[in-house]
Amino acid sequence: MRKSIPQFLRYMATERNASDLTIKAYREDLFGLVEWLEHSVGSVPEPDDLTPQTLRSFQAALQEAGYARTTISRKLASLRSFFRFAQRQGVAKHNPAKPLRNPRRQRKLPHVLTSDEVGRLLNAPSHRDPAGLRDRAILETMYSAGLRVSELVGLCDGDLDFEEQIAKVRGKGRKERISPIGSFALRAIREYQTVRVRHLKEESKGRGAAVFVNRFGNRLTTRSVGRMLEGLFTITRDFDM
Repeated sequence: MRKSIPQFLRYMATERNASDLTIKAYREDLFGLVEWLEHSVGSVPEPDDLTPQTLRSFQAALQEAGYARTTISRKLASLRSFFRFAQRQGVAKHNPAKPLRNPRRQRKLPHVLTSDEVGRLLNAPSHRDPAGLRDRAILETMYSAGLRVSELVGLCDGDLDFEEQIAKVRGKGRKERISPIGSFALRAIREYQTVRVRHLKEESKGRGAAVFVNRFGNRLTTRSVGRMLEGLFTITRDFDM
């Protein structure tokens, strides 16, 4: 495994064009597993010898150490990516990180919303027009990746990695972090991107293009997303009237 990690990092840098921040996160996550294996197992197995049971023990150790749910989810995403690479390289027959489940996140949703209302909220936007597809993708992305509105509107196309299912997020103070993003959110973004092209300005296309734009092709503001959310919350409440 020690030999495979540098190969994986080079692959991410050269073939996947990953940022320095992403490479740093992968390095820390993978060598964190190596260090745990040395202390807890007494050796560092080859990728093909690691089992889901061993990685579940590693996940449990992270939880006992007090790591945040988002941090554990990111580390598991790093492991899944590494073992997918190991499979392609022929040094592993299976991906032992694939069966692992991310820890459940505590959703800071309005206390007046029940779980049924949350489901209706996610399905409230229309699936037939560009604005509806965009709003649905916004809701799925915020819910899946746990983003603030300011982080959501700052997303660019180059921040999304659909294969690895991660997003580079810019938080307060322009600090960057890597956040896992679920398949439902990525699918919703893909569907929205098929119609977004009508509004995206030619000079705005490319990796720096805003993921979410208005009908004029400009990046959405936090205020416009806030108004959209308020409107959908109102619709959701009206369902019970």
